[in-house]
Order: sequence, then C-alpha cells, then structure tokens
Amino acid sequence: MTETVMILLKISIAVLIAGVGAGTSPSELTYLWRRPGLLFRSLAAMYLLVPAVAFGLVLIMPIERGVKAAMLVIAVSAGAPLLSRRLKKLNSQEYIFSLLITSSLVAIVVVPVWAASLAAYFDVTVDLSTSTVVLDIAKTILLPIMIGMAARAMFPASSARLSDRVLMIAGIVLVASAIALLVIHREHLAGLTWPGMLTLVMLILFALLIGQLLGGPNPDDRTALAIACATRHVGVALIVATEFAGVKTLVLVVAYFVTAFIVSSIYLTWRRR
Repeated sequence: MTETVMILLKISIAVLIAGVGAGTSPSELTYLWRRPGLLFRSLAAMYLLVPAVAFGLVLIMPIERGVKAAMLVIAVSAGAPLLSRRLKKLNSQEYIFSLLITSSLVAIVVVPVWAASLAAYFDVTVDLSTSTVVLDIAKTILLPIMIGMAARAMFPASSARLSDRVLMIAGIVLVASAIALLVIHREHLAGLTWPGMLTLVMLILFALLIGQLLGGPNPDDRTALAIACATRHVGVALIVATEFAGVKTLVLVVAYFVTAFIVSSIYLTWRRR
C-alpha cells in the first residue's frame, strides 16, 4: 500500500509540474536571470537562510532524532512552490516559473552539498550522491516541465485551457496521496512530541517571514517567495527522504508539507486582501 501511495505522489508531482509548463511560455524561463538582485535574494532565502533557521532550531529545541532527520530533508529541499494553480491569481507568473526552473537546476549541486554538510549536526546519516539527485530531478521536475512546454508549443490554445484542469486534478491526487500516507503510518505521527510539532511549525513561520522580507518591492513576488520558502520543494524532498531507511522520515516530511500547505493557504488569503 505504501509503495502505491508513493507512486501516486511522484506521478502527481510530475503531472503537476507538466501542467505548470503547459501553462507558461519559454520566455518566462529567463525572467530571474535578467534580474540578478532578485535572483540572489530568492536563492539566498531558499538555500541559505531557511536551512540556517532549521539548523538553529535543531540546536536549541529538544526534539527527537526522527524530527531532526525530517528537518534535514526540509532544510535542503529548497525550490519553488507546487501551489501554481492558486498562485496564478498573483501577478508574478514569470517570477514563479523562472524560480521553479532555476531552483531545480541549483538543487542539483546544492542539495548533496547541504546534505553532506549538515547531516552530522542533524544527528543523521545520509549518503546522497550528485548523480542520484541529477537523475531524480531530471525525471520528476525537468522532463515534465519540458513535456509541458512542448505541448504548449505544439498545441498553444488547447494546452493553455487544459493546464488549469491538469493542475487541479494532480493537486487533488497529491493531497489525497499525502493524507493516505499519513493515515497508513499514523503511528509515527502519534509518537511526535510537542517540541517536535512546535519546531516544524516554527520553521514554516520563519520561512514565510524570510520570503516576505527578501522578495523585493513587488508585493506579489514577496508572497510567492514566502510560500516557496515555507513549502519547500516536495519533489526534491521525496528524493532525499527515500534515502533514509524506513518510512518515519518520509511520513514526518509529508506531515510538514500538509501543515505548510494549510498555513501558506491562510497566509495567501491574508496577502490577497
């Protein structure tokens, strides 16, 4: 049952990202590259400051080893949010798409480095090779994006219309699969202590604040970066979490994403007022 849910999770992520690609144009790819200041702040927020906060929380909070492992996965799994359907209401589509592609490319190098550098401090052991990250990111992120963009190039009218439907269906499957995984392995959640839960929530709130502060003058860019920092990249997180023996780390990581989804939804509603 767990393997089936994992397959659904990965497929839904790939389809979701393909839907993003089908709803955007190639010209949006270089949006961030033409704005080095915003590019630097965005990457610094996701790849430096949020991991630094996670590191600090692990040092000061009395949390169990399983939560520390989940915190490591969350810390290194930076990337653009998979909340594209709702974020379409923001006037930052070029920024969001460019951030998705750019952060995925940066993850190929940064994720293994961060994992190796922080593993000892998070009291876990993880051997994550660059080749593994490259292959998995190519399959779950870059290839779906290219398929979506190719579909848009060949069928511009129909792909744009279908993009929203694809995002909606894939989003529902993703959320349903995540909840199913939590239900199947609820014993790992039952053993989660209050300090552990508090630490995960604190990371979400600090990440939202970091993105809000570094997103630049455009309010929609700040909102998008805040959600990107808080939700992290579920595709990259699954790649890292599967390197740990057992399912406890994976379950706690998924629990974080469900919580981040709820908190960021509240934040997004507040920001759109």
